[in-house]
Amino acid sequence: MMNGHVETYHENEERGVKRGGLQLPEGVRVRGHISAGYERILTLEALEFVADLERTFRSRVKWMLDCRKDQQARYDAGEVPGFDPATLAIREGDWRCDKVPSVIADRRVEITGPVERKMVINALNSGAKVFMADFEDSLAPHWDNVMRGHINLRDAVNKTIQWEDKARNKFYKLNNNTAVLFVRPRGWHLKEAHIEVDGEPATGCLTDFGFYFFHNHAAFRSSHDGFGPFFYLPKMQHSREAAVWNAVFDRAERNLGVPRGSIKATVLIETLPAVFQMNEILYELRTHSAGLNCGRWDYIFSYVKTFKGHPDRLLPDRVLVGMSQHFMKSYTELLIKTCHRRGVHAMGGMAAQIPIRDNPAANDAAMSLVRADKLREVKAGHDGTWAAHPGLISLVLDVFNSNMSMASQIESKPRDDVNITEADLIEKPRGVRTLEGLRLNTRVGIQYIEAWLNGTGSVPLYNLMEDAATAEISRVQNWQWIRYGAVLDGESVPIKVDKELFARVVSEELIRVEAEVGAQRFKKGRFIEAARMFARMCTAPELDDFLTLDAYNRVISVVPEARL
Repeated sequence: MMNGHVETYHENEERGVKRGGLQLPEGVRVRGHISAGYERILTLEALEFVADLERTFRSRVKWMLDCRKDQQARYDAGEVPGFDPATLAIREGDWRCDKVPSVIADRRVEITGPVERKMVINALNSGAKVFMADFEDSLAPHWDNVMRGHINLRDAVNKTIQWEDKARNKFYKLNNNTAVLFVRPRGWHLKEAHIEVDGEPATGCLTDFGFYFFHNHAAFRSSHDGFGPFFYLPKMQHSREAAVWNAVFDRAERNLGVPRGSIKATVLIETLPAVFQMNEILYELRTHSAGLNCGRWDYIFSYVKTFKGHPDRLLPDRVLVGMSQHFMKSYTELLIKTCHRRGVHAMGGMAAQIPIRDNPAANDAAMSLVRADKLREVKAGHDGTWAAHPGLISLVLDVFNSNMSMASQIESKPRDDVNITEADLIEKPRGVRTLEGLRLNTRVGIQYIEAWLNGTGSVPLYNLMEDAATAEISRVQNWQWIRYGAVLDGESVPIKVDKELFARVVSEELIRVEAEVGAQRFKKGRFIEAARMFARMCTAPELDDFLTLDAYNRVISVVPEARL
């Protein structure tokens, strides 16, 4: 397989080992159970392809994660992020990325969601220009979710995906015209514990990318002018990580005989260190680049995590950390200028609101917020934006259609007027810190973790679509306030946030959650376990990098050794 062409293996039964009907490459173990249909994904050839990526890039991934730790240690010691003087020539150079393929020239509205079967069909049929199918923040990566997700995407690419809701007597299938499919693999930090290569768990993003690309590249490119598949890349902190992704793409294209540059990827700028590396990231991916995206919820989370050693940078209530904050506005404007200078799309952020069907007044207010946010984005120069719910697509399309007559604003809005400094990008956020903010964080964090443990990674809570990124804000903000004893605003007497107060809040908010979800649902759920996890993470001496790391250990379902 690794000689620049695809081999066939019909007569190679002697290679590898068998397990549960699977033919496994030497050194590879599949430790998750094999349900019907999984063998379509876990073929010998696909596993060899993924194993090659793992063996080729594993050491570089470990090195990158070590670099993140070293970088964070410097921030904890008082350093602040900034532009790298060693790459000044890249930032000031006149280079451009390869031309955007015509099939994705117009991306004015994109919808995102997990790779669940019904969601895939509805999102592709939603009227959006792009659907980003997500293995990351909106998916709880239980083994079944991951495997079924790959089956769903393979069926979607082949236009055979269908789903029947017997309870409602409804049948779902694809329309004739559908959104273009992008796929977001997991971040570098997450493992796939159910697949081992040479005795080590595989890297989650390499398995996500590898299985999807191997099974779908030919069918996808045949219907998309020879380009694709298309990807979104999450959680980067430095251009060295983009360089590894570019090398992964090069190797994948070469090994399967795909023309170089067919893969295109949009990078989410959703960490504070990455905003200082945007030119460098695009430069590393310039053959494979499809622009940058403002992953604003993770960006807020990253602001806290980056400055976790800085007690003078406490966030206000999370509902106040929006695009009017100077550091947020600065980041988006610099992203637009950078992308347009390099000839690629500058994608806007997520509208997390969802339609409120039982309260017209509240729904009108929520839709007004969405409309204002998207109007701000298109007037600033964004070439497209995200929505979390199909019910928002027509509203967002109307805003962009009324204010963007061309497929994009890459050439028409270079934003040469933007002059953003390091100080702009790290300016302290302003606003109050309240007891209700602490309570909301706690309710959201507990309910999200409970849903995640049960296999759901995207959860409607309080008229917003919560995923891992928004739940992370709740977690790290609570940690920050407790760690540094934030004094709450709006109280008749000063109240300092400490572990004792937080323990009372957790107890009281659990009672409220039980009342909201119902006693039976509460009893059957994992709310107590989730509350303990959330409380532990919020009061830990050191801030955990990601809440999903601990949570993932609780959902691993490997087959016992005796049955392998």
